[in-house]
Amino acid sequence: AVDEPELLTVPDGWKEPAFTREDNPKGLLEESSFATLFPKYREAYLKECWPLVQKALGEHYVNAALDLIEGSMTVTTTKKTFDPYAIIRARDLIRLLARSVPFEQAVRILQDDVACDIIKIGSLVRKRETFIKRRARLLGPKGSTLKALELLTNCYIMVQGNTVSALGPFSGLKEVRKVVLDTMKNIHPIYNIKTLMIKRELAKDPELRTQSWERFLPKFKRKNLKKRKEPKKKNTKKEYTPFPPPQPESQIDKELASGEYFLKERQKKRKQMEEIKAKQADAVKRRQEERNKAFIPPKEKPAGKTKKASTEKKIDIEVIKEKIKNAKKKKLGALPEEEVKLKMAADEKKKKKK
Repeated sequence: AVDEPELLTVPDGWKEPAFTREDNPKGLLEESSFATLFPKYREAYLKECWPLVQKALGEHYVNAALDLIEGSMTVTTTKKTFDPYAIIRARDLIRLLARSVPFEQAVRILQDDVACDIIKIGSLVRKRETFIKRRARLLGPKGSTLKALELLTNCYIMVQGNTVSALGPFSGLKEVRKVVLDTMKNIHPIYNIKTLMIKRELAKDPELRTQSWERFLPKFKRKNLKKRKEPKKKNTKKEYTPFPPPQPESQIDKELASGEYFLKERQKKRKQMEEIKAKQADAVKRRQEERNKAFIPPKEKPAGKTKKASTEKKIDIEVIKEKIKNAKKKKLGALPEEEVKLKMAADEKKKKKK
């Protein structure tokens, strides 16, 4: 008796048997073909490696044609083709060659345990400048980030134009797609690379295979999120009322309310002239005030109070007198008394020796 979870797990080192002619002896009933365009700059390389492409596809009985006038590559099945999936692999091969993947790597797609994924990244970012920066972030300094990703996923990755071509096992392609899409969403690839490194070490432990790895994986939080600036003028919605707003008063209604409607034409003109003159007088007054500002003298700062000489410390006159007396006794350039005595004693010793 075998447990159900053990039946669902794939044993280590298991490989699916290869598809042979014995599995499909009668071949295919219909002819299938796929074509793809390639850019002008790939023409010279494709002309060189095309004999190798034909040879590799010939082993699977698939024909390949290169049209340099239209700039297209075509693959078709033949009567001898027995593997129905061979044409799909051939289609992926020409697609990879068109996306600047070298032939040495692209030909690996014909193996059973290798798949490919072409990720379109051109439409994920609006601004072109931002897109170029994030694509460069995926490559890293001197391609170091991309190389680390290739080592962790066992995939070959080619960043070209608006697409990223990946070639390798299915589990690795899944991780590559996640990292590429996260990078385009402004999540640095180093975070995903750290997670992949931890998963790689955890997979080596047979006890942890059946357990959840969430407790071991790092949880990164964004620290540089800027708070959204609140607008200065906040538009507040008015309360809903079923009644329409009151109709604004017309000019006649205003004149009727103030009594101007019943005035004569002369009186109306006189009132208008008085209003105009009052406005003019206010304007002249304001202008005159602005002109007079230039003639107003600035306020002077108050003069600082002079500090009186402090008479707290009393001078000792007697001490000064004594110093002056001692100085008068000494001759200018004369040696002190102690030095003179020492010199005289030294001279007497010299005389005695003689």
